[in-house]
Amino acid sequence: MAAIPLLLRDAQPEDATAIAELFLAARRAAMPWLPTLHSDADTHAWIAAVVVPHARVRVAVADGRIAGFLAREDDVVAHLYVDPGRQGRGVGSALLGEAQAEGRPLSLHVFERNGAARRFYSGRGFVVAGRRDGSANEEGLPDLVMAWAPPRP
Repeated sequence: MAAIPLLLRDAQPEDATAIAELFLAARRAAMPWLPTLHSDADTHAWIAAVVVPHARVRVAVADGRIAGFLAREDDVVAHLYVDPGRQGRGVGSALLGEAQAEGRPLSLHVFERNGAARRFYSGRGFVVAGRRDGSANEEGLPDLVMAWAPPRP
């Protein structure tokens, strides 16, 4: 699929509903095997009260709608989700590439079972730095720690 024109910007409080809807849709489409631990209403409240105000959240806007978002806590990519209808069109790459362009090491967690996400991150220079048995995440599923370091000059 062809890349789409994107505007990358900081998330605003009024973006919380669209971010929450995208988060829910993307997780359901990409990871239907995840247990449902929270109601949609609780997820909306968490995005609005915790993620948007306390993380560094960047959104990718295409055709006037949020097509993806990346939330960081310091150098940890806490969330990177793309609208299922926009995947494979450069949205995730643009958001992650912007974070990598800052030139600081990044890390993230990805479910071991999520092969598509693992391939995505590997293709952008992330390597597996550790494996966890699931006891450290609320889903209780094995995950990987992946890390990226900027190229040396």
